[in-house]
Amino acid sequence: MRILHTGDWHIGKIVNEFSLLEDQRYIFEQLYKIIEEEKPDCIVVAGDIYDRSIPPREAVQLLNEVLTTLVMEYSLPTLIISGNHDGEERLSFGSKLLETSQLYIVGEITKEIKKVSFTDQYGVVNFYLVPYAKPSVISNIFDVKLHDHDEAFGLIMNKLKEDFNLKERNVLVTHNYIVTANEEMLKSDSEQSLSIGGAEYIDVEKVLDFDYVALGHLHKPQKVKKENIRYSGSILKYSFSEVDINKSVVIVDLLEKGNVNIKTRPLTPLRDMLIIRGKLQDLINPLYYKQIDCESYIRADLTDTTELYDPLSTLRSVYPNIMQIQRIMNTNHIASKTKASDDFQNKSKLELFKEFYEEITGEAFDDVKKQAFINILEEGEIEA
Repeated sequence: MRILHTGDWHIGKIVNEFSLLEDQRYIFEQLYKIIEEEKPDCIVVAGDIYDRSIPPREAVQLLNEVLTTLVMEYSLPTLIISGNHDGEERLSFGSKLLETSQLYIVGEITKEIKKVSFTDQYGVVNFYLVPYAKPSVISNIFDVKLHDHDEAFGLIMNKLKEDFNLKERNVLVTHNYIVTANEEMLKSDSEQSLSIGGAEYIDVEKVLDFDYVALGHLHKPQKVKKENIRYSGSILKYSFSEVDINKSVVIVDLLEKGNVNIKTRPLTPLRDMLIIRGKLQDLINPLYYKQIDCESYIRADLTDTTELYDPLSTLRSVYPNIMQIQRIMNTNHIASKTKASDDFQNKSKLELFKEFYEEITGEAFDDVKKQAFINILEEGEIEA
């Protein structure tokens, strides 16, 4: 059985007031091409379908188009769970009716863990669909006191394994922060924390009995301890902390029990996300900007030390999709930049300002700057 594993679509995402619906639609067109080429037997979407619990109308329309294409045009069994960004009740509306079209959506956790089974030439493949749920929600459902995600997830796994055949191939689809003991996974700024401190972590040991674990939540594609326990990652870069992360989907071939082949297929964005750095005039110089894709989503880190007039508009004339600008100061001497030297009582105002200026800017306090400061002191009748 061939599985296409994806997740963290975040349909309707807005970054720095830029709607990414067009970019998401572009990615879904790539997804259709991958389906045509790879011919998977099913697709699993591991949560965070929407970016908000109450998605905008345009996001609902796009998801409707995507699911209609997957189920009606490609006749592809589609298995979906909710993530921490989704409104679980809204996402699971009409799910019983949709199962007749092989669209399986599990938005809310219940006492009965949803299992969907398919058969191929090697036998049965069982998919267990475990959506995201807070420990307090799981506590209420099972009427027990649970303290964190690891404890709550352990209860769910124990319940699931009441109907678990180790001789068959079993796939877990879940949206949680699953880690190897004492090791955090690679996160990004666009991921919403599941809880405070370490209470969101779930020990990977709890899922080792599965032939494949399709994870959602972390936006960087990565494995957890073993090759067959994977985060597919998000379909797009959703923050500037992800500029160096390449996006992809996972293709999983479940052959006979114990034989799993895994590969990834890259996703290429309509617009990349880039960070550029330098002085304003250098960044709008054709010698610089002709070397990069100016249509990308841009964060500009400006290193100018002088005052700038409306730098955002100036940059937007070259980079129409600039999202953010930052002023970057030289930090080579961070330890001392807010503290005068020990003999400051014996230094003049000019000497103290020279020291302060060079610490903050990392530039030399030359004769021109020196004279300008003396003029200011003289205007205020302050002794240098």
